[in-house]
Amino acid sequence: MTHPKHDALINAFKKILKEERCGSQGQIANQLQAMGFDNVSQSKVSRLLSRYGAVRTRNAFGELVYCLPPKLGKMDANIVVKDLVEEIAHNHALIIIRTSPGAAQMIARLLDSVGRSEGILGCVAGDDTIFVAPVCANTIEQTMERVRELFH
Repeated sequence: MTHPKHDALINAFKKILKEERCGSQGQIANQLQAMGFDNVSQSKVSRLLSRYGAVRTRNAFGELVYCLPPKLGKMDANIVVKDLVEEIAHNHALIIIRTSPGAAQMIARLLDSVGRSEGILGCVAGDDTIFVAPVCANTIEQTMERVRELFH
């Protein structure tokens, strides 16, 4: 069951992120409060950013701001996820994935969703680089091959 006030908060949150003007969680909270959502804290904004996979990227003015990533499979009819992965390598401890700019966090979420079944303990993503921690460093070659199979 949805709650109208919660739905309104989510819609306002998404609208703010689409404007690509807020560089901090505090700025987002302040804008939501100005829109009448009185009990929105920085920690609530943090949870919303995480839940909706928001990323920090540079806007048209070169400012680092929060925005919503393109939806998986809805980015562009001509782009598939495998086309966003540019390189996969490892150093016997971590698997490093280089992606197109802005795609790393979306791909890391995808990898986290398959997780341990593919030998992945967890991921950390920047703008165009992902560090993948394998479940076991001794089987990093097999884990890297599984990751490659996901994107080729």
